[in-house]
Amino acid sequence: MDHHHVPTRRAQPRIRAEVATPERSSDTSASPRAQSSSVLAVILGGGAGTRLYPLTKNRAKPAVPIGGAYRLIDVPMSNCINSGISKIYILTQFNSTSLNRHLARTYNMGTSGVRFGGDSFVEILAANQTPTTDAWFQGTADAVRQYSWLFEDVKNRNVQDIVVLSGDHLYRMDYMKFVEAHRASNADISIGCLPVDHTRASDFGLMKIDGEGRIVDFAEKPRGAALEAMAVDTTVLGLDAEAAAANPFIASMGIYVFRKDVMIKLLKDDPSRNDFGGEIIPQSAKDNKVMAYLFNGYWEDIGTIESFFESNINLTRNPPQFEFHDPKGPIYTSPRFLPPAKIIRSRVTDAVVSHGSLLRDCFVDTSIIGIRSRIDKGVEMKEVLMMGQDYFESNEQRAELIASGQVPMGVGANSKLTRVILDKNARIAEDVHITNPEGVQEASREEEGYFIRSGIVVVARNATIKAGTRI
Repeated sequence: MDHHHVPTRRAQPRIRAEVATPERSSDTSASPRAQSSSVLAVILGGGAGTRLYPLTKNRAKPAVPIGGAYRLIDVPMSNCINSGISKIYILTQFNSTSLNRHLARTYNMGTSGVRFGGDSFVEILAANQTPTTDAWFQGTADAVRQYSWLFEDVKNRNVQDIVVLSGDHLYRMDYMKFVEAHRASNADISIGCLPVDHTRASDFGLMKIDGEGRIVDFAEKPRGAALEAMAVDTTVLGLDAEAAAANPFIASMGIYVFRKDVMIKLLKDDPSRNDFGGEIIPQSAKDNKVMAYLFNGYWEDIGTIESFFESNINLTRNPPQFEFHDPKGPIYTSPRFLPPAKIIRSRVTDAVVSHGSLLRDCFVDTSIIGIRSRIDKGVEMKEVLMMGQDYFESNEQRAELIASGQVPMGVGANSKLTRVILDKNARIAEDVHITNPEGVQEASREEEGYFIRSGIVVVARNATIKAGTRI
């Protein structure tokens, strides 16, 4: 769903706890490892990612590069690891080859799972034909339903709760605090939610709660009187009076904690319900205890080219709203063993420059420069997301390409780029201007190697833009 940035706040207030029944008690005497071993995470790889096209032309949405050296899937995966959750399934469907390769390289726990206590795993579950279905995943719930038999498997016999996550959100969260609040309130389902104000509320699916934090009503992007009817007292979830007055609505983050037995029953009861947020949870709220859990920090849904671009550019701000490195909760990614970036006689302001890059006699401002990037003399770049290259081209290879009239990877001499996304291995020749001077908002020039989305020029993966081109 579309939305805007949520202001960063340090505190993450907890739901008011209720007395837990003995079988649902989060036993405080148990070790953190014992508690987290009873939790399983399911990360949804998403659909075709059409709103992120052409970035999703040859890759799944969670495999889209972000922040210079990471991929979107690294965010929920790292949040799981930092939360102590080490039983993880990733459901994939579209263009999953690069996602599978990245996950195998980065999160290989080993066959014994020894790193996390012996019963850990990271497994990729792809849509496939079975004796009971030959269809693609029809929605978030259908994707989980097709593999629900795994949750009842003997290796998951100790799992009590299942955390359902999205593979395309940018945020840092301790999921075990979410699970602990879910257990303390004796909930069947808990929904991660954000406090939002009037200006943003209509962009979200909103929820209404009672005085205990139990969700009693849902509305999808309401406006006018319907919006006002969804206002709640967010002090119930832990906001102070001033913050609650400013943010009288709570919006779904699209992440959930289910009691395992409840999830399995809901998935089996009505196979026609294919979506968690739109069907299963709203329709089950009358018969099940559905609680809200407040997340009061930075969160971004990377759903469109515009939100993806702005999330990246925001990483260059000082201070940024989100940082990939935090000593208490780093975001992990594939180890690449690249040399440090080399910057020669260049001016670089408010930028992130990734390993293996070479910048020569250029000006780079408010930009993300991805791994192995090459930027040549006289180049001027402002608000550019350059994803970098999958491999190095040697000086000899570059010289041969130029001699034969071809274009090496990177940005060629004297080019000027403003508000541009350069996908992996893009080749920008000399004296190319990509500045969108006419302010075109939408265009598809696939045969020419670029698109325009919300005024942002996207140069496609492996595309070549010829010398002297003006876009």
